[in-house]
Amino acid sequence: MPPPHIGFELSSKIFTLLTEWKVDKKIFSITLDNASSNDTCVEHLKSTLDVHGSLLCGGEFFHVRCSAHILNLIVQDGMKICGVAVCKIREGIKFLRKSESRMVKFKECFEDIEGLEYTTALCLDVPTRWNSLYAMLASAIPYKKAFEMYKVKEVGFREYCPSSYEWRRTEKICDFLLPFYETTKLMSGTSYPTSNLYFLQVWQIQLILMNSLKNDEVLIRNMGEKMMIKFKKYWEEYSVVLAFGAVLDLRFKLNTLIHCYNEIDPISAKDKVEHVKSKLYKLFEVYDQNFSTTVESSSQLSRNFSQATSSAIGTQLIKIVGVNNHHRFPTLSLMARDLLSIPVTTVASESAFSMDSHVLNKYRSRLLSDNVEAVICTRNWIRGYDDFEEDKDQEDIAKVEGYSSGVGSNDVIDLYEDEDEN
Repeated sequence: MPPPHIGFELSSKIFTLLTEWKVDKKIFSITLDNASSNDTCVEHLKSTLDVHGSLLCGGEFFHVRCSAHILNLIVQDGMKICGVAVCKIREGIKFLRKSESRMVKFKECFEDIEGLEYTTALCLDVPTRWNSLYAMLASAIPYKKAFEMYKVKEVGFREYCPSSYEWRRTEKICDFLLPFYETTKLMSGTSYPTSNLYFLQVWQIQLILMNSLKNDEVLIRNMGEKMMIKFKKYWEEYSVVLAFGAVLDLRFKLNTLIHCYNEIDPISAKDKVEHVKSKLYKLFEVYDQNFSTTVESSSQLSRNFSQATSSAIGTQLIKIVGVNNHHRFPTLSLMARDLLSIPVTTVASESAFSMDSHVLNKYRSRLLSDNVEAVICTRNWIRGYDDFEEDKDQEDIAKVEGYSSGVGSNDVIDLYEDEDEN
């Protein structure tokens, strides 16, 4: 849609499209990043849909925040104090990649180091992608001896070569960032990660940050403290609607939540589990009222629920969650379908619209908007994302090194542009 991209205009456009597509009565949730305009958009859209009776539970579970963007904001705060060694590695790689002769001389260093081979290329990080910083460090650490050897051959490289102490700190930083890197890859992947993956990922991140506060390395402790502040801002109370995904996943169910909450804080664990259970039962009752069928087992279930106490409802729901049989429990299967299909991130969908520079460029810039949409969508449906992501990585690296790439402003995992507005 044309500017301005303010909340009210976004809300009106989305509602128009939902109505046009005849799905305005079928919306369960919407996943957005943390831009302030999106918060305004959600409030307007939720009010509009609620007026038309289109939202369950008055839209209590409607707004889902993009987990990839939140994780990026958390890690960003830690990266601000990474230290001089990271800057040296970045500038050193830039120095080497500036000319082919430097890279040739650098590779010659491997001949003098027994057991060391140049098997993977040195990566250069991209400012808009924090996870590329991890990739850069991981590519450089195995070659630290070659860095030392090269600085003897090239005087101008000496200021870019980290000391032994700086290399050790960099290795610790890299080890610390690895779980965040893996989680970012999962959440920012193009396979549309859904709500059943959310809870355990956030729980794992919290455990890592809690342990980092007790780390022997001062730098890791400082990074952990910065990141924990941002974690508490967004994830201190895990999203309830996304916690439902873990309960409904047959591999996890409610016992997983109990274990995870106890690992974090045994004192508050019981209250947190009860909170999730009460919300889940509330949602189930709404589904049972709104989507009841003529199937005998469903009718019997409905009657049981209407007469049972809250605890009995909970017991029955927990039992049938573990049964994969939509014929026996059609209401529950509908609820599970909607909850488990909630995207935890907006990145996968954003990537489809990051192909603008592949469709519109200085040689082809007069396509009608409908034709542009058709080209982007059909390419995405037919070819997927893999080829596009590989091309995008190469363009981003070229852009960092100062070459003209014509890359668009939105990246597949372009997370630094997200707003931290609250």
